[in-house]
Amino acid sequence: MDYRKLAEAWIAIDPDQETRSELSALLEDDRALAERFGERLNFGTAGLRGELGAGPNRMNRVVVGQAALGLSNFLGGKGRLVIGFDGRVNSDVFARDTAELATAAGLEVLLFDRMVPTPVLAFAVKHLDASAGVMVTASHNPPRDNGYKVYLGGANGGGQIISPTDAEIQAEILKVADSSKPWARSGDYKTIGDEVIEAYLARVLEITKPTGQRQPKIVYTAMHGVGWAYASELFARAGYKDVHSVSEQQEPDGLFPTVAFPNPEEPGALDLAIAEFEATKADLIIANDPDADRLAVVIRNHDGSIRRLTGNEVGLILGEWVASHAGSGALACSLVSSDQLAKVAESHNLEFAQTKTGFKWISKVPGLIFGFEEALGYCIDPQVVPDKDGISAAMAIVSLATEISLADYIDQLTEKYGQFATSQVSLRFPSVAEAKVAFEKATAGMHEDDGMVVWVPSEGEKVIFRVSGTEPKLKCYLQVSGENAEGRLTELEQSLRKLLV
Repeated sequence: MDYRKLAEAWIAIDPDQETRSELSALLEDDRALAERFGERLNFGTAGLRGELGAGPNRMNRVVVGQAALGLSNFLGGKGRLVIGFDGRVNSDVFARDTAELATAAGLEVLLFDRMVPTPVLAFAVKHLDASAGVMVTASHNPPRDNGYKVYLGGANGGGQIISPTDAEIQAEILKVADSSKPWARSGDYKTIGDEVIEAYLARVLEITKPTGQRQPKIVYTAMHGVGWAYASELFARAGYKDVHSVSEQQEPDGLFPTVAFPNPEEPGALDLAIAEFEATKADLIIANDPDADRLAVVIRNHDGSIRRLTGNEVGLILGEWVASHAGSGALACSLVSSDQLAKVAESHNLEFAQTKTGFKWISKVPGLIFGFEEALGYCIDPQVVPDKDGISAAMAIVSLATEISLADYIDQLTEKYGQFATSQVSLRFPSVAEAKVAFEKATAGMHEDDGMVVWVPSEGEKVIFRVSGTEPKLKCYLQVSGENAEGRLTELEQSLRKLLV
């Protein structure tokens, strides 16, 4: 294949001077061109996600433009499209390109006039009865990444797309990519902001208003993302007066200067928040990822020491919180999350379901009133925001903390539902292909089902292996229940690490 010819054709249609120059400098580098043009970013159920740069195997204005037109054609050139963007590099540019191209293609386009969290975009799709929504974000991925997430209204309920919709959109994208037809643009789209954001904030406050008399001392970090403007407003309206923001990470910054990976799960990501936590002698840390759809929580143990809650522990707390206020409905979590939620559902005479990994599946559970997955994703108001929402989940946690210390509350739940201990072992690789090789090596001889392998070393113990759908990682999810669960979990993790060497 003549990659140089493909690159020259790409340069001719690329509206971005920076990526044109980048690609021009690579015209004599066959290896680099093969890496850029040998394949393209595939549009899947998570939309697009990849490193910024020139060529079809990168996130750039040409790839985004093809996606915008492909989505517009999938929608038949009609309907209402809502577009949001976060603080990553080029998120605003990609959002504006999408607005101009989709408007010219015949859609009614509503573009947010400012950076918004992903859950605000998900809220807007339902609130405005849109046919579809686009959120330009790479969530918690490395700094050089960006992405393009699609939501569908109508029968899809405003949630993330699932198969075969992704393949149908991908087919339309490829038609655009193969066509030489010039792209029409229009600036006749509408901008939105105040009304939708106010409706979202009012709804969150309505369902998470403080119910106790305690005033928890809170440390908050936005992880260089968009969460602070929204969380701080909610803290103020709810009457929380002792809130300390991690100033170095408070404002949106797509370069993420204080963290290698802007993901609260990653080692070191919460170091600044923990330092503020100790300096202020706070009660809890609330941490959102850059697009504020995930939540990490750190609390004080009874002896004053630091305790970082697992995603499963936060899921248990919020599941009990929702269930205790509900008369009917279903609780749900992904297969890699703790089975403990089933006990919560049984205790409150509610339905329970476990789904494939991802909120695109959790949000589709009939009668859903609460869903979570251990990777710090929680949905406490699925009829309004059919996706994970780190802001509303944070406000629910703080509301509970006005009634009782979270350490005491976890003790109560352990007494009620028994001991459960969970952890995760993640190995990062240079590519998804290498992560898959490691997965196959670790699970040789075990039964694979839908990309996952479940290993049961002994009664009450379970390990699930899978390759991440958004990052080049092999993920292993460990769960132990019953007596001495924590001690047995430590032993199981040691055995697993030996297996993975």
